[in-house]
Amino acid sequence: MKSFLISEMKAGSIYHLMISAVVPRPIAWVSTISPEGKGNLAPFSYFNAVSSDPATLVFSCAIKPDGNPKDTLINILKTKQFVVNVANVDLLAQVNQTSAEYPYGVNELEKVGLTPVASTLVKPSRVKEAPVQIECELYDTLKVGEGQPGSSTLVVGKILAIHVDPKILDPKDPKGMSIDEIALNPLTRLGGQKYGTLGKVIESQRPGKP
Repeated sequence: MKSFLISEMKAGSIYHLMISAVVPRPIAWVSTISPEGKGNLAPFSYFNAVSSDPATLVFSCAIKPDGNPKDTLINILKTKQFVVNVANVDLLAQVNQTSAEYPYGVNELEKVGLTPVASTLVKPSRVKEAPVQIECELYDTLKVGEGQPGSSTLVVGKILAIHVDPKILDPKDPKGMSIDEIALNPLTRLGGQKYGTLGKVIESQRPGKP
């Protein structure tokens, strides 16, 4: 084994090692709105579910290289609302383009040709083309680091509503509340400039008590 001591590495090198070791990562395509009504859309791959009661999810919003917070975090702290859109593989080009550093106030949905859809319970728009759209209100934040490059803010969102394209619901679920992962065909993030697909799905029943 080749060992890497974090204390001897720079933040950039740590980042590149981490994103190639922790793979694949789901992508939170987060839409927000400023108090003035300007929309914003950006992808975040440090993202996952937290709990089901309360229903919550979390994503990590890193500090920008100049030390300022990203537009997404600015908007969430001001409005307390956001939407996590789940992108499929067909949306790779748009997801990648919305990772660009647009000036604050520029609506990335418009820039990349996506269609905004009014949300049910929050002000930020949903992305019509995304097969899953999750409306959230801010539950809590946690700063990790002292604001230096590589530091971040964890954003925990309380889920208010989940919108699912009926075409990706699992027909084998009699309750109609499960998503067919193959039909969803989610886009995932890998190391470097690489993205990934879901790939092979393996099913294994959980064991009972030993």
